Amino acid sequence: MARALIVVVSFLTLAVPVALAVPPPDKGKPENPGKSTAAPGQSAEKNAAKACKAERGTTAESILAFKAKYGTNANKANAFGKCVSGKSKKDDEAEDEAENAAEEAAAKKCKAERGTTAQSIDAFKQKYGTNKNKANAFGKCVSKLAKKATSS
Repeated sequence: MARALIVVVSFLTLAVPVALAVPPPDKGKPENPGKSTAAPGQSAEKNAAKACKAERGTTAESILAFKAKYGTNANKANAFGKCVSGKSKKDDEAEDEAENAAEEAAAKKCKAERGTTAQSIDAFKQKYGTNKNKANAFGKCVSKLAKKATSS
């Protein structure tokens, strides 16, 4: 028992300074500067919160009307949250519809570009395929065109 205690204490004695020597990650800078660190839908929520704040107003009458419109509990105190939630869901649905439309359009373009002859299909695979047998060409084409359509 005494040996086990000595081993644990010596391990902790060595581990604590090492743990303190490692600097914590910098929360101010994203690890991948090219990628957004915002949670999905966060910008929609910020926009929704701004819209709800503007809709709520500042007068007692406008606040009461806002609570009556959106509030669902006994004292209508959850009105702001319900407003933001509803508006951000609408924004997310609109974004999803736009992405789906872009993917469908991209799939049609890729299908047309791929063609039907063996020669055109092989050229298409060589252009877009990235794996060993180039079987992922269609998906890579759709992804590339859809990203281009949604970014512009």
